[in-house]
Amino acid sequence: MEDKLQTTEQPKKDGGSSAMKQFMLSLLATTISIALTFGTSAIIENNKKQKEKREIVMMVMYDMYNTLTLLETADSNLVRSFQLQRQIEADTTGFYETKRFQFIALIQKIDYTEAIERIFSSSIETINTVGNVHFTENVEKFYNLRRSYKSEVADSLYKQMFFQHAIQSLPQTLQVDIFTYALSSHSIVTDMKKYFRQCKQIMNITDEQIDVYRLQRQKMENDLAEDDKDWEKLIKNVKGEK
Repeated sequence: MEDKLQTTEQPKKDGGSSAMKQFMLSLLATTISIALTFGTSAIIENNKKQKEKREIVMMVMYDMYNTLTLLETADSNLVRSFQLQRQIEADTTGFYETKRFQFIALIQKIDYTEAIERIFSSSIETINTVGNVHFTENVEKFYNLRRSYKSEVADSLYKQMFFQHAIQSLPQTLQVDIFTYALSSHSIVTDMKKYFRQCKQIMNITDEQIDVYRLQRQKMENDLAEDDKDWEKLIKNVKGEK
């Protein structure tokens, strides 16, 4: 009896330890799987947000670039207008025959789309996507100055010259304070250039990148214009129009 008891197999002592190891490995695998899943989703979401941010920033910079291109021309024309006014004052000969029309060619009506400004300024989600307070503040200052230029310089002078008919009379043309308009224009455009430069620095945007984006946008807009023409032709063909 004692021999049988001594030769009987004893229960394995590592069974519980093995089960615990399996449990821990399973738990670790599950944790890693969850971490990878959420980590990958976070990376994808972050990349998406960065692309959206970049697109918004480039869209605004493109709008600012186009505005400055337009206003720099208008500012230059105002200087030339003032010089022409002084020439006419010194010699009024030929005002009604030629010089008046030279003056008309220099008085520029400012028109631009405010679509991008409205998109940027009216959506808190858009501003949050950009996520840079200094950039947002500079953009808002730029757009405020753009509105000031249009109302206080461009529209005001255009109204005085054409709607109030100053250009039709030599004395009235000479009375228009072109010098003050030119000073205001130069001051506003200078400040707008400063905010444009600061926006580039804040968001690390180069002139070359703006040029590339500008060409891409122009191509896209030209393609859309061609599509519109093709659509109009199709409608005319359906209607039997020439």
